[in-house]
Amino acid sequence: MKQKLLSGLVAAAVLGAVALPVAAQNLAIVNGKPVPKERAELLKQQVERSGRPITPEVESQIKEEVIAREIFLQEAKKRGLEASKDFKSQMELARQTILIRELFADYQKKNPVSDAEIQAEYDKFVAANSGKEYKASHILVEKEDEAKAIIASIKQGAKFEDIAKKQSKDPGSGARGGDLDWANPNSYVSEFTEAMLKLKKGEMTAEPVKSQFGWHIIRLDDERQAQLPKLEEVKPQIAQQLQQQKLGQFQEDLRTKAKVE
Repeated sequence: MKQKLLSGLVAAAVLGAVALPVAAQNLAIVNGKPVPKERAELLKQQVERSGRPITPEVESQIKEEVIAREIFLQEAKKRGLEASKDFKSQMELARQTILIRELFADYQKKNPVSDAEIQAEYDKFVAANSGKEYKASHILVEKEDEAKAIIASIKQGAKFEDIAKKQSKDPGSGARGGDLDWANPNSYVSEFTEAMLKLKKGEMTAEPVKSQFGWHIIRLDDERQAQLPKLEEVKPQIAQQLQQQKLGQFQEDLRTKAKVE
């Protein structure tokens, strides 16, 4: 009798030891069905990719979300919705989307942007934006006569900034008294740039300047050597831009090679 009882206790202990790791692998048991922890890990990874920190509160929310999904999933299966045409169509679209996303992720992983490519792109940026940059203000109006009247008014003592706020058709700079902030001269339309570069610091155009946007009264407020960001400051943005360019070229190459009838 003692031998049988001892054997039973040993067997129970062994079974318990085996069952614990299995239970530990599950997040919960819903209506008798185990819910694996991997589901919570997948959601956790998605949250982390979004930049949201994983706090104990977030982990609790993830657990509740996984359990809720299992409850709803079981009910959907009970109603036979897996066999519906609409479900199968949506699943096929989802399969395509995920597979294409994996294709692009695989390409980017195998074709990373090199430091040399980033440096070359930065050098191009520096070459295009080096030299002087200018701080100008302008008043933009629709008609030449109106522009000439404004110039006359400013010469008689009216404040450039006040007129810009009231009459300029450029809402961005107008609200700032005409201030266009620091910029490379190449960022303006050619007529504006040509007129601005003829001015000395503090000068205003004696005549209105015509462009595709209307008539400008331009004042040169200051000039300086271009203040360009260092490579390390813009390296992430350059890398992302080049990565998108590579991916776009990869997509275009696949389309070009494909035989579409």
